[in-house]
Amino acid sequence: MRNNPEDYGKGNMKIHEDQIFIGNVPVSTLAAEFGTPVYVYDEQKIRANYRRAYGAFARHYPDFKMFYAVKCCNNPAIVNIMRQEGAGVDAASVNEILLAKSVGLGGEDVMFSGNFLSDSDIRQGLESGVIFNLDDLSILPRLLKFGKPEILSFRVNPGYGKSNVGDFVTNAGPNAKFGIHPDDVLKAYRMAKEAGIRRFGAHMMTGSCITDAEYFPFVTGLLMDIIGRTGRELGIDFEFIDLGGGLGIPYRPDEAPLDLERAAELTARMFRSKVAEYGLKAPQLKMEPARYFVGNAGYLIGTVHSIKHSYRTILGTDIGMNTLARPAMYGSYHHIYVNGKESHPRKALGLCGQLCENTDFWVKERELPEDTAEGDLVVVENAGAYGFGMSYQYNGRLRPAEVLVNGGNAMLVRERETFEDMVRHTIVPEYLKK
Repeated sequence: MRNNPEDYGKGNMKIHEDQIFIGNVPVSTLAAEFGTPVYVYDEQKIRANYRRAYGAFARHYPDFKMFYAVKCCNNPAIVNIMRQEGAGVDAASVNEILLAKSVGLGGEDVMFSGNFLSDSDIRQGLESGVIFNLDDLSILPRLLKFGKPEILSFRVNPGYGKSNVGDFVTNAGPNAKFGIHPDDVLKAYRMAKEAGIRRFGAHMMTGSCITDAEYFPFVTGLLMDIIGRTGRELGIDFEFIDLGGGLGIPYRPDEAPLDLERAAELTARMFRSKVAEYGLKAPQLKMEPARYFVGNAGYLIGTVHSIKHSYRTILGTDIGMNTLARPAMYGSYHHIYVNGKESHPRKALGLCGQLCENTDFWVKERELPEDTAEGDLVVVENAGAYGFGMSYQYNGRLRPAEVLVNGGNAMLVRERETFEDMVRHTIVPEYLKK
């Protein structure tokens, strides 16, 4: 077997006699039963990832709660796994609030963290009764026109951000679109308090896919200095501080995983010291990871349909940028395996999808088995985070199926799209039919 299941950085995929298994199910069986391309999620790995992350932080700060940012992977089966494990939901839109409600979560188990909200978003968010997490001071006056939430949080941009993915997803600091400038935080909470809101929290986005354990206490200290001064001046007892997500996973084979235990210990220590420094009543500590839970528990299986020998050798597969957008969008790396041939000699090959876009040539050169042939199955690793959720229809190439594996069982959790799905909700005026 290839991997130690206890090693987070290596995922839970196994290779035995060159055959690839997800859980205890061969990928050849998954492809034969469900077709390709297909997203496959390992339920046991998801649960183990959640328990590891929750346990690390709760050991050092017992009043701790985790939310699951459903934008990462919004399949209701995955959201139900998170609910069963004790997580709430971080919702970026009203529809994600509805998704949370559909699995039995509501009230303060859901945080609404949308940005640049419309009046309709605000009204529906208020009606839902969830925690309102405002991304900017400018939204507050419009919110107050429709009502007052029971509990209000502001997303703070602490002035610094970091990402292992790239500048596009730093999510904090001067180049990010998220959060309130530190100079406006006091004003925001003062306005909310003067408007009669009595219960408060605070939130930030730490960044994206961070594997440096030292970064989390550092950015926590930045946030707590801002919130500490605000709470002390306004006499606010914050009920919770949400440090956002950002717990990273390694995508490259030689990349070291996040030292989660150290990150948790140092973050909790920093958090306690800042609470004491500013004389705050100890708030609940929250986080909202998602990638850490599902990233290395998800795989994308595709088929090699054609091989082109031109300026270079290119494997043409049914995995395109419409199926997995991250490489084309961010230049992100995903490791690729070829079923049945991982022990074979290798050479530099390209890999692309079937779209009429050159950006769909998303692997220009990668060491892959040199005898890869038409009909072979390729497996893309670490595809559980921002994989299916970012997929889209283009060139008539439709979204894939999703499958959940639990040990030796494989269950369809989203049907593959069809042509009928592609034209559903379209309307052709009668005169165009003549």
